[in-house]
Amino acid sequence: MKKLLFCLLCLLSIHSAFAQDKDVLSIRKLLLAQVVAWNNGSIDGYMKGYWDSDSLLFIGSKGPRYGYNATLKRYKEAYADTDHMGKLKTSITSMQRLADDYYFIVGKWALTRNAGDVDGSFTLLLRKIKGQWVIVCDHSS
Repeated sequence: MKKLLFCLLCLLSIHSAFAQDKDVLSIRKLLLAQVVAWNNGSIDGYMKGYWDSDSLLFIGSKGPRYGYNATLKRYKEAYADTDHMGKLKTSITSMQRLADDYYFIVGKWALTRNAGDVDGSFTLLLRKIKGQWVIVCDHSS
């Protein structure tokens, strides 16, 4: 009986680790797709990584902004052309699973651009909604 229980616990651990690895890969794929979209000059494509909801929270240099449409509008105002968008590079310094459907990410971003290079840090809260990972909160500075 002890061997059966041990084997069952091992299988559950393997399944949990596999699911977690699959989630990490999905999140990394989402974040990479954002970088590719940005570097192709597509803010609309970049925004596909965000939760399309009025409850989306984006915190930047001008304070908190709520909602997908408000965030999209702000991006389009701040990065009106490819000279201002430049080329984006990001790096993840920490990924922490908070629950089965939440991850917290810390990273760095840098824009190389004709309008002057800029860089900073970000924290993201991602949530799995209807089987898809999306950014529900972004604090970039």
